[in-house]
Amino acid sequence: MERSLQVLDELSVGKTISNKDRSQGRESSDILLCGDKLSDKLKEECGIAGIYNTDVSKDVAKSVFYCLYALQHRGQESAGIATTDGLQTHFHKEMGLVPEVFNEEILKLLKGHMGVGHVRYSTTGDSKVANAQPLVVRYRGGSITLAHNGNLVNATELRSRLEEDGVVFQTTIDSEVIVNLIARFSSEGIVNAIERTMDMIRGAYTLVVMTEDCLIGIRDPYGLRPLCLGKSEDGYVLASESCALDIIGAGFVRDVEPGEIVIIDKDGLRSKQAQVKHAQTGNRRASCIFEFIYFARPDSVMDGTSVY
Repeated sequence: MERSLQVLDELSVGKTISNKDRSQGRESSDILLCGDKLSDKLKEECGIAGIYNTDVSKDVAKSVFYCLYALQHRGQESAGIATTDGLQTHFHKEMGLVPEVFNEEILKLLKGHMGVGHVRYSTTGDSKVANAQPLVVRYRGGSITLAHNGNLVNATELRSRLEEDGVVFQTTIDSEVIVNLIARFSSEGIVNAIERTMDMIRGAYTLVVMTEDCLIGIRDPYGLRPLCLGKSEDGYVLASESCALDIIGAGFVRDVEPGEIVIIDKDGLRSKQAQVKHAQTGNRRASCIFEFIYFARPDSVMDGTSVY
């Protein structure tokens, strides 16, 4: 089964501009171009957020709502929130803007001290409610909730291999490939499952993953998509941009590093650097320049640089 899921060697994370291009006046030592070509249509990226409250008596749904409201510029097609109290996972997602999808009654039903939120602008998959996130997957080990910002360049190949092994997909988005791989490897522990998944997928991505026990933030090995860590009075916050921390009064701690897995649970916060074989590039970063000039809010700070 594992053999059928091995990634083809010729699939790469992307292409960098060559020395020949540089000699012709096209400088790019730090920018990675995902896929075979740049699209001539700019699209907003998705926005993701996750909150872990150490006080299990305090629900996080309203705080996640405000984080998504601050990230609304990153996606205006659909919005969703999933929460858990450690026993049950509750979620609600629909097409529309954040204040159109949620109201006080809905937020009160989303019980739990952990929560994940997502605003979407489709870059893969159709624009329909079935493709809205977060994705909530229940399997024999419990449940996995995933919010994803980015694109995979080898999603089609991985999806085909999973389908050959009998996996049934409910959506047309590459995020479902990721959550299926994590669930498949989860017998090794959630962190090891994520690391194995990172070794198989190629592309630009940040993820917030939630189980009944923990909240996890993941950034791709090149740091193409942004993800930051914040500290609130009651716990920790993960978000695509620092403006989502500001709106709920959380303090900025730092950016999640490229290839880093940040785990937050009842014991606090810990971190692991994923060993991704196809991306052994030393300390190289390959930030997406469009995050600074097109996607992000001007009051955000990403990788130590003010967007403004």
